[in-house]
Amino acid sequence: MLYPEWREAMQKEINALEENGTWSMVELPEGKKALGRTFETIDPRRGEIIARIAEGDKDDVDLAVEAAREAFDNGPWPRLPGCERRRLMMKFADLIDEHIEELAALDTIDAGKLFHFGKAVDIPSGSAIIRYNAGAADKIHGQTVKMSREMQAYTLKEPIGVVGHITPWNFPTQMFAVKVGPALAAGCTMVVKPAEQTPLSALYYAHLAKLAGIPDGVLNVVPGFGHTAGAALSSHMDVDMVSFTGSTEVGRLVMQAAAMSNLKPVSLELGGKSPVIIFNDVDVDKAVDIALQAALFNKGEICVAGSRTFVQEGIYDDFIRKLQVKMKSWVVGDPFDPKVTQGPQVDQKQYEKVLSYIELGKKEGATLLMGGKPLEGKGFYIEPTIFTDVTDDMTIAREEIFGPVMSILKFKTIDEAIKRANATKYGLAAGIMTDNLNIANTVSRSLRAGVIWINCYFAFNVDLPFGGFKMSGFGKDEGLEALDKYLHVKSVATPIYNSPWL
Repeated sequence: MLYPEWREAMQKEINALEENGTWSMVELPEGKKALGRTFETIDPRRGEIIARIAEGDKDDVDLAVEAAREAFDNGPWPRLPGCERRRLMMKFADLIDEHIEELAALDTIDAGKLFHFGKAVDIPSGSAIIRYNAGAADKIHGQTVKMSREMQAYTLKEPIGVVGHITPWNFPTQMFAVKVGPALAAGCTMVVKPAEQTPLSALYYAHLAKLAGIPDGVLNVVPGFGHTAGAALSSHMDVDMVSFTGSTEVGRLVMQAAAMSNLKPVSLELGGKSPVIIFNDVDVDKAVDIALQAALFNKGEICVAGSRTFVQEGIYDDFIRKLQVKMKSWVVGDPFDPKVTQGPQVDQKQYEKVLSYIELGKKEGATLLMGGKPLEGKGFYIEPTIFTDVTDDMTIAREEIFGPVMSILKFKTIDEAIKRANATKYGLAAGIMTDNLNIANTVSRSLRAGVIWINCYFAFNVDLPFGGFKMSGFGKDEGLEALDKYLHVKSVATPIYNSPWL
């Protein structure tokens, strides 16, 4: 179903939520009111207004945190048996599956994401993440400890408290799920501040959570802007932990606010400038396919984008020729069209930012091999762009662009590739393509990145921890390590009967 039919269907969903007053999705204490300001959320395919969303400010965040604090201190959620939290989370996941088309459409009209991919991957992976964490909710156990003195001890794992989640706009569903899922399983209550560019699906998820029976005050969504709602959440004295995914620059501000308030712990998943290193021994056709997806998937709006493609000199010319042929099948257009490979950038600001980086690449001496221009007409569409003759000191090789821009760099030796790949302030992900096991092992051990993909890319999985090194942040999403960051460890010790400690 393409745009005209979906616009009518989704407008009914939007109107229903607006009539029910759920665009803020905060369970307000009795007698309290939100401020009533709104902002526009824009369809990037045409630059048109989709809806006006409640704009959360500091006072609104205070109300949401108050609701979450009450739910944590006096409500049932942290005190429920793990099996009961699991049951309600499973029901939540079932409701997500029942509304796959609506949710995928919301992420398409709000973020420009491919509709068919959202239905097949994004939304199902969101419900899978909720289910994975639901399965862990009744398996949160401490340890017994044999003390070196005449005492016995044990540890308890307890929910950390009220959590502030600040999510990005590039993967609205998956970022919501990877933060909310483990926090719910741990028994936390929370306030979610979705990116101002993409608030729609987060509001719908909060609506579904309420339908699933998750108690009032446990999951609160406050749309708004980073400098107001996000800052208020990060610095709030009654928020016990903040989980943020976004740029390194904003991550610094979140960390500073947390430190200057109540020294709350933070988890930061930040920017990247990930290398993809392709060695002479690979199948070049396969390497082209993987490298192209690594750089341009999701219109380059992904933190782990393989935007620095290092190609060994023995296959460099062949790689470039085959890449140009492959690009002929790349289709830019309306993301509701199943034939389309790349949709629009999320908003005008990001669109203009990407175009400015393309101009910088040309100005600094890189060769524009393909693309580099905006598409005519409405919407924030940019041609997939490939630069060759890129050097390590160029801006397009150093800074995160977050758009469909691929930089190709030539190298000679393994040691050179490792050194140049590591010459970045980021350390989020890296790709290695080789059929030589020794090369794969050597390079993977040498790269300073949180996740290494060998002969593949974007190998995400709910079981596999994900997070960065260096200025790409710290803390893990996904896997059971994600659950741990929402738990306190409490140690309890007591003397053994007749011990000298009595």
